Amino acid sequence: MKVRSDDEDVLADQIVEEGSASPADLIYTENSPALEYLQDKKLLAPVPRLTLDRVPSRFNSPASDWVGVSARVSVLVYNTRLASAGQLPTSVMSLAAPRWRGLLGIAPGETDFQPIVTSIARHYGKAAAVSWLEAVKANAEQHVYPDNETLAARVNSGQIAIGIINHYYWYRLKAEIGSASMHSAIAYFAPGDPGYVLDVSGAAVLKSSQHQRAADEFLAFVVSRRGQEILAHGDSFEYPLGSGVVTARALRLFASLQPADLTIADLGSGAEAVALLHQAQLL
Repeated sequence: MKVRSDDEDVLADQIVEEGSASPADLIYTENSPALEYLQDKKLLAPVPRLTLDRVPSRFNSPASDWVGVSARVSVLVYNTRLASAGQLPTSVMSLAAPRWRGLLGIAPGETDFQPIVTSIARHYGKAAAVSWLEAVKANAEQHVYPDNETLAARVNSGQIAIGIINHYYWYRLKAEIGSASMHSAIAYFAPGDPGYVLDVSGAAVLKSSQHQRAADEFLAFVVSRRGQEILAHGDSFEYPLGSGVVTARALRLFASLQPADLTIADLGSGAEAVALLHQAQLL
């Protein structure tokens, strides 16, 4: 098996460019918009019903062309020496307030950031989303980072007070450097807040695959009990979605999460978010 790893947008664009000549059989992405983008391009093969049925339908492709594998949720990460839990905003919109100038860090190039932008646009409109982006860009000043790993580390080291990440980056940092070296914590936005976004990782078989049977077997495995148990006990710190498996890690219970009311279809292909990020000159 040959594996190529890169940003999901890069891989999706490559597959679109290659079209039916793509040598890839499968794509496994961090977020659903890249899969929806490929689905819109008619490049994905239908997923067998038995595989789809192992995962609640709300986490799968609305067109049955990819299957959800795991999930993460967006949170605030904050330095416990620079901010207390009681000082934190309960809405992502509050990060646009002047009080966070010089204290906020962002990673707008991360594909994890796009669903938050989409969510804000869905709740308040595109103009409000651009205004928010421009305000958080001003508040971040020089603290604009290439990825969430860097953002989580900078908050932990005290270079900034607060940032938005998906929860698993904080847990991975803790596993890497140890509890004694952690000077940060995570906090959740208010239930239903547009900054409280549930992101789904998923996998799909390309319509052009020369090994569709084997590729379908891979999809079936990753959402099977055995495949999901590997995820549940591994060091990804994600939430398993298939076969009724729950995480073995000390995370907030998945059933207790109260994210914004957004469907996979609402998050779409991410094109809207990318356009808004360009408009705010963050990409």
